[in-house]
Amino acid sequence: MAVPLRQVASVGWYALRQHLARRRRYPLVLMLEPLFRCNLACAGCGKIDYPDEILNRRLSLAECLEAVDECPAPVVSIAGGEPLLHREMPQIAAAITARRRFVYLCTNALLLEKRLGDYRPGPYFTWSVHLDGDRGMHDRSVCRAGVYDRAVAAIAAAKGAGFRVNINCTLFDDAEPERVGRFLEQTAALGIDGITISPGYAYERAPDQAHFLKRQRVRDLFRAVLGRAGARRWPIAQSALYLDFLAGNQDYRCSPWGNPTRTVFGWQRPCYLLGEGYAPSFRALMEETDWDAYGTGRYEKCADCMVHSGYEATAVADSIRRPWAAARAALAGPRTHGPMAPDIPLDRQRPAEHVHDRLVAAAVARPAERR
Repeated sequence: MAVPLRQVASVGWYALRQHLARRRRYPLVLMLEPLFRCNLACAGCGKIDYPDEILNRRLSLAECLEAVDECPAPVVSIAGGEPLLHREMPQIAAAITARRRFVYLCTNALLLEKRLGDYRPGPYFTWSVHLDGDRGMHDRSVCRAGVYDRAVAAIAAAKGAGFRVNINCTLFDDAEPERVGRFLEQTAALGIDGITISPGYAYERAPDQAHFLKRQRVRDLFRAVLGRAGARRWPIAQSALYLDFLAGNQDYRCSPWGNPTRTVFGWQRPCYLLGEGYAPSFRALMEETDWDAYGTGRYEKCADCMVHSGYEATAVADSIRRPWAAARAALAGPRTHGPMAPDIPLDRQRPAEHVHDRLVAAAVARPAERR
């Protein structure tokens, strides 16, 4: 199955306990970014636009584990930058899985075959390989020819070595439903364990600003993709209600606290996608962030966001409140015909604040304690 039964039970029990305790906000996935340095420069990425002073910084093993111990999320997604450039990454991953947290190590796979022997397969560890479509789509997305073939070879090597392997696929405005569908069918045939698929977030610092999806285009695209014959056989590792949301059938609001992010700057406000400031601790992030100031309809930078890191936690919470709706979506699949749910109006959102340069200047002026 796309998500192991052990993980389904563990995460489900954790979420149910939060619901019974009447906690309005709780983390599901810790987004851990131990570095921003990457060996690719993708046109749609807003994570690597920093001066060398920042790109050379690393969270140490001790800092990573401190973040994991602060944040009770049962799943830890290690991203970046490219995590395999971090010298302590094998120790970081091993120490987190030893705490019985489910680790998804996100990589572009350029170094995966070379570093595979530094890791051990196990029930708490999954490779999450970045693959934004077929050869032509992916190589265009990452702005380098040959990356798709290396990623597919690395996936085969990892599967051969006994690892669980997922792919994470980001779609942009030039995605063609039939081509995306064929790609997902071909990917499933590789024997991968799971697929995470999501529209891209419109990073303000990304070099390419012309190809981010608008919300109505997202809903139309996912209806066309998920409505294809055979779509139910794809091992999509996301909740049924999140897919139903992408197909335009749910009017969810974002839950940015569901995926708190720890970077070399600190705990990022408000979410993995949007850096508007940093908190010194996980507790300060949860208690002192003005969460109502963010989200589609509230803040201009969130206008078109439908990314899983913001909405999967909403779907999970809704699955607990309305298990019959989750069961129906899981059994029947997302509805791909008929009227859509009303979308969130944007006429009352506050304008964007441009704080990136100020935050970077402050970080550069502050010496890094550890690198």
